[in-house]
Amino acid sequence: MSIALSSNQQQLQAWFSSTAGQYLQTKEQTLYDEAVVDLFGFNALQMGCAQMELLRNSRIPNRFVATDFSADTAINQLSCNDDFLPFADMSIDLLLLPHRLEFSERPHQTLREAARVIVPDGHLVISGFNHLSLWGATAGFKKTLSNHLDYPWNGNFIGLTRLKDWLALLGFEVVSVEMCCHIPPFEKQSWHKRFSFFDKVSSRRCAMLGGVYFIVAKKRVVGITPIKPNWKLSPLKAVLTLSPTQPKPTQKASNIE
Repeated sequence: MSIALSSNQQQLQAWFSSTAGQYLQTKEQTLYDEAVVDLFGFNALQMGCAQMELLRNSRIPNRFVATDFSADTAINQLSCNDDFLPFADMSIDLLLLPHRLEFSERPHQTLREAARVIVPDGHLVISGFNHLSLWGATAGFKKTLSNHLDYPWNGNFIGLTRLKDWLALLGFEVVSVEMCCHIPPFEKQSWHKRFSFFDKVSSRRCAMLGGVYFIVAKKRVVGITPIKPNWKLSPLKAVLTLSPTQPKPTQKASNIE
């Protein structure tokens, strides 16, 4: 079960319609469009965030969207939980996890399931809220004031360094990391426009303080390590020696002749 499942879906939809939610969708949609267009395979899965068509630029023929809200099955095609995905081992070429880990009660299990279903050399794309940002500071401030928070402030934001360690333990290689959403999560449009210069200034001077991180990871394939010869060792002695087919003439035999 995930934290998002216990919250009100209408509140989630309302936040994505807000100023901060629309801003986040615009920035993340651009990153997903650029990433998935160059990733190939047969099956692609977007888990959650059905408000955004994150696979619209993908050239993978079989594309699916899944959610843990059963009321959305007609729209999202699948209704399942990311803790236990209903897919066979090594059957997904591309898996998207937009803001799933910070709203999962067992993020390790979610990543383990991702590693199980992704094919060798397949890709995992993750977007999450950066706790070392103004978005993370806003979440921390709101939690000190109230225990009943709406999306996205009710999530457990995961640090980028910790997430990289988790991916490495599961056999993923981080291909690229990008940051976005440098403008603070203002609810009023006027304040959002006033701080619009943050996107240019912060992305150049302190990019790692962006509100959202975007990771593209590749599932490594463990191969056979070739054994290289050690040329510093002494050369091997020849086992076989050539011997003449006829005996050498002795001095006695030459005298007889």
